[in-house]
Amino acid sequence: MSESRKSDVRERVPIVLIDDHPLFRQGLAQLIGQESDLTICGEASDAKEALTVIRKTNPRVAVVDITLRDSSGLDLLKRLRSQWPDLLLLVVSMHDEMLYAPRALRAGAQGYVMKREAAEHVMAAIRALLAGRTYLSAEVEAQVRAAAAESEGEDHASPVDLLSDREFEVFQMLGQGLGTRQIAQQLHLSVRTIEAHREHIKKKLNLQSANELMSFAIHWAQVEQRGK
Repeated sequence: MSESRKSDVRERVPIVLIDDHPLFRQGLAQLIGQESDLTICGEASDAKEALTVIRKTNPRVAVVDITLRDSSGLDLLKRLRSQWPDLLLLVVSMHDEMLYAPRALRAGAQGYVMKREAAEHVMAAIRALLAGRTYLSAEVEAQVRAAAAESEGEDHASPVDLLSDREFEVFQMLGQGLGTRQIAQQLHLSVRTIEAHREHIKKKLNLQSANELMSFAIHWAQVEQRGK
C-alpha cells in the first residue's frame, strides 16, 4: 500500500455500530463504507460489548439502537456520554422519534433517525454531527423547543415525564397492549423485573390497580397516535 493510501485510511472517521440485529448492522456498514472519508472500526450487539469495542477502537461516532439485548440503549447513551464526552452519539431506532428523541437527547445523543428512514437519512445525520449540529426531523425539533419553553414554568409538562427511561419503555409497550411476559421477552428482562417496573409506574402516575395502569397506558398511546 502506498504512503498516500495509508494516509487516506488513517484519516477516515472511525464509526462504531451498536445494534443487536446483525443484518441491520451489515446494511449500515455497507452504506457507510461507500463514503471515502468514513470507516467502520467496530461493531457490538449489546452494551457490554459496546464498551469493550469503544475502549479498543476509540471511534469518533457511535450509532446506537434504543433496544439492546442486555440493557436500555438510553442507559448506554448516558454511560457513553459520561465516559467519552467527545464521542458523537447518533440513535438509529425503530422506536417512534416523537416519543424517544427527546429522551435520547437528554441521555446524551446529538441525533435521532428512525430505522425505516435510515437508508435515506443516516448519512446526512452523521455529517450533521461531524459538523457540530444535531440531527432531528423538523417535527421533533419543534416538539423539543416547545417542551423546553413549557419546562421553564413547570417541572413536568406530563406525568409520564416522571418515568425513568426504562419505565417509559415498559409504559409504552403496555400502551400497545402487550402483557408482562411479552414485554419481558422483548426487553430481555425477567418477568419479575417488569412487574417491579409496573409497580413503580403505578406509584408515579398515582394509579391504584393493574387495570387502571393498562387503561391509562392504552389511552395515552391512542392520544399520542392521533397527535402525529
